[in-house]
Amino acid sequence: MMKEKFKDNISTKAAFVSGIIKENPIFVSMLGMCPALAVTKSVESALGMGILVILVLIGSNVLISLLRKIIPPEVKIPCYIIIIATFVTIVRMLVQAFVPALYSSLGVFISLIVVNCVILGRAEAFASKHGVKASFFDGLGCGIGYTMALCIIAFFRELLGTGALSFGVYFPIGTEIHLHLFPEEYAFSLFVQSAGGFLVLGVILAVMAFYKNRKETKQKELEKKKIEELKAKKAAELAAKAQNQAQGQVKLEGGSL
Repeated sequence: MMKEKFKDNISTKAAFVSGIIKENPIFVSMLGMCPALAVTKSVESALGMGILVILVLIGSNVLISLLRKIIPPEVKIPCYIIIIATFVTIVRMLVQAFVPALYSSLGVFISLIVVNCVILGRAEAFASKHGVKASFFDGLGCGIGYTMALCIIAFFRELLGTGALSFGVYFPIGTEIHLHLFPEEYAFSLFVQSAGGFLVLGVILAVMAFYKNRKETKQKELEKKKIEELKAKKAAELAAKAQNQAQGQVKLEGGSL
């Protein structure tokens, strides 16, 4: 019983961590790219979209996991879409009621969460095959990874495009905070346009690919070095063995004389 519980804890941790790093929806799986380019003009709007995706991911993952043995295989995709659409509708109504500025900023992209490949993909690939606990943490991990990727893209777009980072514009925190990091006349308005989203995303992916390739190259070099060391060690052992055999043979011949 303890072994089964231990295994379940490991799978839960793996489900949470993989969604943030190994299977990051945007930077690794390249899913949900439409909002990644459309709502990342500011960090605050990107954060808002990320929070909504987290809520929908967790809710749909948990409910689909609970119903995974009841939903017939022939109609599972339509059922998943209905479940996801239900949570999206609830979230959209709550945002419209309590955070109207964010609702106006995100606009139609809140409703488009229904067709976000990240959510439907996790429902099909994970929630339909695992328990509620693991599905919860899978949704939380993927949601955090998605939000993190959105905020990274938005950080560079807003900073380079406006020269400042703004908070409190969409979230009702009582005041607006504008952090001016360099004069606005030196900003590039291109970065707050659609082309800027493609440019920033491309640079981020290129940097990630560079470090990944360098890490793999170093790993291969280390493995090659280890193999060469093992070969040298084996050759030295064989040479020592041959030398010992030769010395033994000389002693044997000397004794016979």
